Amino acid sequence: MDLYLRVARKPFAMEFLVVMGLLLPISLLVAGSPLTISVPIDSDGVQRAMVEVDSFTFTPHHLIVIAGQPVELTFKSVTWVVPHSVIIDDPRFGLHIQAELPAGENRMITFTPTIPGSFAIYCDRKLPFVKSHREKGQEGRLEVR
Repeated sequence: MDLYLRVARKPFAMEFLVVMGLLLPISLLVAGSPLTISVPIDSDGVQRAMVEVDSFTFTPHHLIVIAGQPVELTFKSVTWVVPHSVIIDDPRFGLHIQAELPAGENRMITFTPTIPGSFAIYCDRKLPFVKSHREKGQEGRLEVR
């Protein structure tokens, strides 16, 4: 009996094959995109990384940097219409970064973190009567070690 006839008689087997066929590409996509990175230090001593900004996401969404070393983060908007902002604000640690990010553009922010801690990176955009981008999940994390 060939494979087609055996699968055709067992609907569960066919459903299993379809589900696995759909999940495999998704799992490979997720596994291939780093969500957490330790930001590398270039030869000039600056920690540099590119963060992609899409509708309600930052990728990677968790950046790990070293205190006392300069950091240069480039935020690249991949949206066509919706503008975003990039905010890292924690007065207790002397961090107050706010940058506007128009759709389709890049913004570079530079700073030198001095105190270890964990800080939110978020977009504060909000239209009337709807949740803000941050409330919809557009929040990342800057971890200073």
